[in-house]
Amino acid sequence: MNHSLNEQILARKAAATPRGVGVMAPFFVDRAEGAELWDVEGRRFIDFAGGIAVMNVGHGHPKVKAALQAQLERFTHTCYQVVPYESYVSLAEKLNALTPGSHAKKTAFFSTGAEAVENAMKIARSATKRSGVIAFSGAFHGRSMFAVALTGKVQPYKAGFGPFPPEIYHAPFPCHCADLAEVKKAVHHLFKADIEPSRVAAIIFEPIQGEGGFNVIQSAAVQWLRELCDEHGILLIADEVQSGFGRTGTMFAMEQFGVIPDILVSAKSLAAGMPLSAVTGRAEIMDAPAPGGLGGTYAGNPMAIAAAHAVIEIMAEEQLPQRGAKLGERLKAEIGALRDRVPQIADVRGLGAMVAVEFNRAGSTEPDADFTKRVQALALQQGLILLSCGVNGNVLRFLFPLTIAEPLFDEALTILREALLNA
Repeated sequence: MNHSLNEQILARKAAATPRGVGVMAPFFVDRAEGAELWDVEGRRFIDFAGGIAVMNVGHGHPKVKAALQAQLERFTHTCYQVVPYESYVSLAEKLNALTPGSHAKKTAFFSTGAEAVENAMKIARSATKRSGVIAFSGAFHGRSMFAVALTGKVQPYKAGFGPFPPEIYHAPFPCHCADLAEVKKAVHHLFKADIEPSRVAAIIFEPIQGEGGFNVIQSAAVQWLRELCDEHGILLIADEVQSGFGRTGTMFAMEQFGVIPDILVSAKSLAAGMPLSAVTGRAEIMDAPAPGGLGGTYAGNPMAIAAAHAVIEIMAEEQLPQRGAKLGERLKAEIGALRDRVPQIADVRGLGAMVAVEFNRAGSTEPDADFTKRVQALALQQGLILLSCGVNGNVLRFLFPLTIAEPLFDEALTILREALLNA
């Protein structure tokens, strides 16, 4: 029997790589441009996954390619901690200016979102001389050991990997599905039953939970968290790994809540697919660790730094946050218009272009993960890549490049509409 090229590589993948690295698509990419990619057999797909919120400026943006080519000609690596380079410093200056708040800030660069979260925890513990951390149910902060301990979703991230680092506590997340009064009660119960607030170094949260289901935190909850942290000397950390860099209609989602975090973590679309993350925080907090306490061999790699400089220029020149907000509103309206014909649609939510639709069994509040999978599969058959999320696996999220051309966006919406109606 003759097997297709994708089938041949899938067989090699099964033999050569572990099953723990979960893979969604049964095909292999050959090339990508803008909001499209082509597999090794030449089939075309519209990319509404964006490498999990990484390709906000699209695949192969000319400015990013030019920046990478120019850096490639100069040098690719020296390790910033051994021989530093000016581009790292100037990018830090840009992030210090772009992130919310006019106070003095400093930025350190790392390679992945999880690595940035881990270092944010180290900085918070060093600055406060405390050890406890509070996170939230449904949160996703990464797959490394401390980051996965902070994550509030057992399957598939925590199952079988414990025990986890101590003094990490979880409270319900104050979004559309949790009353703020109950969240306050839960946190105060933690203070009474598990850890006194004077031993809590930080509270970390996502303004919009990614893996948790694109749950948008209540504005009143952000204000309450700020007041709670100020009252007890706790640092407030905003994890904007997925929500940052234009995805929500502003460069950072925190700009929409009127609250300044002590530390902000960014990654993903920061460098258009190059491995780069950042921890930006109040200068005095960021200076708490001693020299050598922060860093990494590849942290702030010059190629990734060059890409990030280009991304910041593109975001401003092409007004991508604003464009994403308009596309996101249109997407929400298109899905909302199908509610009468698709009774499984329980909620359409998000900020800007960080949009998701949640499915329940028709006429009930029971999550419908099977319907979600059918919609995703039908869309993929017609060439539209979608990602699912949510603690119950019943949410589809949309992470299209903010540069997507209008005709391509129209085509994607047509495929999505047909998948919803036929699932």
